[in-house]
Amino acid sequence: MADSPLIEAAKRWVIGKYTYNNFHLVRALEWLDRLAPGSSEAARLATLTHDMERAFPGPDQPVMTALDDPAYMVLHSERSARIVGAWLRENGADEDLARGVERLIEFHEFGGWPEANLVQAADSLSFLDVNVDLFLNMARSGKRTIRDVRNKFDYSYDRIQVPEAKALALPMLEKANEKLAALEAELAGAARQ
Repeated sequence: MADSPLIEAAKRWVIGKYTYNNFHLVRALEWLDRLAPGSSEAARLATLTHDMERAFPGPDQPVMTALDDPAYMVLHSERSARIVGAWLRENGADEDLARGVERLIEFHEFGGWPEANLVQAADSLSFLDVNVDLFLNMARSGKRTIRDVRNKFDYSYDRIQVPEAKALALPMLEKANEKLAALEAELAGAARQ
């Protein structure tokens, strides 16, 4: 599928601004295109930009106190929607498209209707595909507990509402949990020494 000029501009924006984890957003778009070729421009833009608020630190940025904090997820989604909506309008998107993208981003953590469920599924698939090692390193460093990371892996799988995506995610979840179990054993062995 050839990308529109707006998708191309959004990719450049994501890669340039969200250096910490841009590969997750780019991979999420690839997963959406695999799950639902021909998805709407709004779904593709929302999938590509759903976490962009994290690239813009500021006093209104929500603070994550736990990996499974639903209040954080709502605030994160709303702030990302505002930032992306403003960027879209600055880059010539029409109002209907900008509002559609904003709404999908607002629901990217939870889904709720077929198109939002696809955005959410692509987010989960990308997470399990490219972010597992990032979270294993959080557990290794002590920033997160093994239990927190296991819950995040399980949550990323459990929230998927698209059957095809759930089937694609299961082997990734199993591999992630195997890696986590190995890390847990490694850390327990180091603690005994």
